[in-house]
Amino acid sequence: MSTEGLSLALVLLCLLRVQAVDLGTVEPDESKIAGTWYITAMASDSESYLQKKDQLKMAMANIEVLENGDLNVSFAIPTPGRCMKFSSIYKPTDNPGEYYSSDRGNKTVQLVDTDGSSYMVVFATREKDGKTLHMLRLYSRSQWVRTKTKLLFKRLAKLNGFTDKTIWILPRQEECLLGEP
Repeated sequence: MSTEGLSLALVLLCLLRVQAVDLGTVEPDESKIAGTWYITAMASDSESYLQKKDQLKMAMANIEVLENGDLNVSFAIPTPGRCMKFSSIYKPTDNPGEYYSSDRGNKTVQLVDTDGSSYMVVFATREKDGKTLHMLRLYSRSQWVRTKTKLLFKRLAKLNGFTDKTIWILPRQEECLLGEP
């Protein structure tokens, strides 16, 4: 078999594997996902993220579980020259561990994996300019993430079709935090 033929076979096998991965199987324990998280790693197929990925830094998110089961998620995202802060309400869908928000564009998020205390991996889709964009994020309770957790994130990202070029670990930052003006 030629190198091209072998490469094509491996790509097709990977695509079949990606399609077989069930992303929405983790049912969240809301008491464990509530609170402050750092977004410490990302994988994305969005050209705008990929073009500026070397400028991105760790962001923060605070998740509040509302009485009706909705999630109020507040973000603090460092961007060149400013700290962007906003909140979105995510409503549960019929799929366990999946939430939907129409704030700032139509977004769906699914909890893919968690240890219930120190990290969670979230898969997000967003409709923008007629395209569906995909992103996998690693949330951590600390800015310092264990190597084992980073490797798990990279493995999950690759299983879901992301490549080394579309996966990155975000550097720590102190200038854009939740709760500060």
